Amino acid sequence: MFGLSELAIILVVVAVVLAVKKLPELTRSAGKSARILKAEARAAKDADEPGTPRVIQGEAVRREDPGTGAQDTPRA
Repeated sequence: MFGLSELAIILVVVAVVLAVKKLPELTRSAGKSARILKAEARAAKDADEPGTPRVIQGEAVRREDPGTGAQDTPRA
């Protein structure tokens, strides 16, 4: 009969034949994922460099009036 390596080769060939329609889409998504991962790794490396100023954007928020339902009492 067939050995383990022959069965593995047959399964790989069958998988490629059945997935030939999805192969371009899979390679595109793998390429996008690799580019995103590379960009994130580069950003993490740049963030770790000392002496680089970090800019954090935010916005000012005003406290609401006590009559609107916001609690201004300090918590114990």
